Amino acid sequence: MKHILKSILLGSLAVLAFSCKTEEAAKTAERPNIVFIMSDDHAYQAISAYDNTLIETPNIDRIAKMGMLFTNASVTNSICAPSRATILTGKHSHINGKVDNHFPFDTTNVTFPQILHDAGYQTAMFGKLHFGNNPKGFDQFKILPGQGAYYNPDFITKNEGNIKVEGYVTDIITDMTLDWLQNERKADQPFMLMYLHKAPHREWLPAERHVDEFTQRTFKEPATLFDDYSGRGRAAKEAEMNLLTDMHWAGDSKVYPEVMDELGIEENSGWDKGAFDREVGRMNEAQRANWDKAYMKVNEDFKKAYPTMTEEDKMKWRYQRYMQDYLGTIKAVDENVGRVLDYLEANNLMENTIIVYTSDQGFYLGEHGWFDKRFVYNESFKTPLLMAWPGKVQGGTKSDEMVQNLDFAQTFLAAAGIEAPSDMQGESLLPLLTGDTDKWTRDAVYYHYYEYPSVHMVKRHYAIITKEYKLVHYYFDNDEWELIDRKKDPMELTNVYDDPAYAEIRADLHKQLDGLREKYGDSSELSQEYIEKYLDYIQENNSYNGGKNTELIDRIFEDRKKK
Repeated sequence: MKHILKSILLGSLAVLAFSCKTEEAAKTAERPNIVFIMSDDHAYQAISAYDNTLIETPNIDRIAKMGMLFTNASVTNSICAPSRATILTGKHSHINGKVDNHFPFDTTNVTFPQILHDAGYQTAMFGKLHFGNNPKGFDQFKILPGQGAYYNPDFITKNEGNIKVEGYVTDIITDMTLDWLQNERKADQPFMLMYLHKAPHREWLPAERHVDEFTQRTFKEPATLFDDYSGRGRAAKEAEMNLLTDMHWAGDSKVYPEVMDELGIEENSGWDKGAFDREVGRMNEAQRANWDKAYMKVNEDFKKAYPTMTEEDKMKWRYQRYMQDYLGTIKAVDENVGRVLDYLEANNLMENTIIVYTSDQGFYLGEHGWFDKRFVYNESFKTPLLMAWPGKVQGGTKSDEMVQNLDFAQTFLAAAGIEAPSDMQGESLLPLLTGDTDKWTRDAVYYHYYEYPSVHMVKRHYAIITKEYKLVHYYFDNDEWELIDRKKDPMELTNVYDDPAYAEIRADLHKQLDGLREKYGDSSELSQEYIEKYLDYIQENNSYNGGKNTELIDRIFEDRKKK
């Protein structure tokens, strides 16, 4: 009898254990995989799902067709490393500490990949992280050191040390990603994969297969290419992002150094010819021959035209050169995104996988005569965001809600059924993705840019942005306010802050801005702390930007001594 009871008990325990394992397996099976695809400096204007004026991106567009396109997605701080820190931590720059590109990321921050990993996700990262730190919470990673290189790039790896890989960076990052999916991914675990492209970051070197096509193309000029900034204050007028006066001839426009010397074109910074040599100099003999075949023709044509060019002609020429290389790098990104999507489809991994395509911020493609980012104006403040989750998100939908890169961490944790840490500051996008829009309550977002004085000289500023307006405060060596009517002035050419017709709106936005600063824990005192820390850093390291900035920075330090 005892044997019978023992058998029954053991059998019951076995059934219970099996039941628990089955429930756990079912729970694991329900948790979605996450494929987070991010490029660097990819303007939404250069994705055909948003606008097909410049380029067709059929593979990136596939994500929008499968899911949702966000038309008001934005960043909290439009500069590379701080944006990535916000994405990983779900916190504004002033909270996670990564306010600019100078100081290292504080690795005591808890990131969403760590939380997912601890909850049973297999995690991997391939491509550009940008931080000086190795990523935490990843089973596998192969990342570019710093900005990385377009040709024959180096990688920091988890298991192989530092390696150099022959080829084109966008293709290589994709090869690594597909190899992991095929050979290292565990079928019994959900996975979170970060697939991060260097392109289209400056200095824009297209793949060999695209140089002939793109160096011969001509692109439509933006309406504000020759903006004179007359409708705005000092910040727009004093920024150093102009295509003609601030873009490099060799590193950016690929005018060969010997051609610069022949034409008497002076470098506008010590970075210029060095950047060209660093990038083009990495090529092997065959790559360089292919490159020279296309770009020597560009240089020969330029030599003939340059002596009679007006300033307007030069501006137009530089815009075309910029677009040819910038968009040429995006062509390879789109092709490789297609390779990853094809793999997911062929291996039945689409059904329960969240797929995201975004950029670390937007970018100027000649609008306002600019390149680069940093400002809270649309081209750099807004960022592309396309999200698919087959079976959960209706394909071909759009949202104009005010969402930010601040929201990714909580979105992924919510999708995985994990409670987010209470100090994360974003909001889960799941209500918008799944049609439960009544649960979405945000109607304004907060922005704060810090890196000044520095390259491009975009002044420190913070802002509140709604669907209708932007209220912006520039501070530190100036004290100016801007109010932009986003609906009536979509090109953002006119500051209406002092217009009596906007007095009531201005007052209301000031109240809302004060509320957001309190909600997110930002303040003038904290801003001043970051200013002092930054000035100490550039003074101790003698890291003046040089050229146009040196005199200004010297004056700032003289004023600092007097105080």
